[in-house]
Amino acid sequence: MDHTTDAFIEVKAKDLKEAFSVTADAVINITLDQDKVEEKEQKEFSAQGKNLDYLLFSWLEEISFILITEGFAIRRIEFNITQNDGYKIQAKAFGEPLEFKKHNFKVEIKAPTFHEMKIEQNNGVFMRFLLDL
Repeated sequence: MDHTTDAFIEVKAKDLKEAFSVTADAVINITLDQDKVEEKEQKEFSAQGKNLDYLLFSWLEEISFILITEGFAIRRIEFNITQNDGYKIQAKAFGEPLEFKKHNFKVEIKAPTFHEMKIEQNNGVFMRFLLDL
């Protein structure tokens, strides 16, 4: 959904894993053209949170950090979600060093926010979040 200098993202998925996968792809494709990225290298990372809202925030923040701060273009991410006194995602991103022209760099994501964040688990998963661009 368009919003002046922000991007509202809404995701509908069959389960949490699919929802987090779609959110990752959304963040990547806001930043660059994911289909132009080759899988030449990999980076391991994790995200954690005391509940699903904090896990989503951490997930979005980590992906943005890899893309923008580390300059690593992501083609795909493999990950597992565990729940034990909070939530944790262990992930591996596959891609290559970011090249602005090759990957059609679009916009820098400054940060995810908790503003209007919503996660519902009812016959599937619904997520809504806002990215500050």
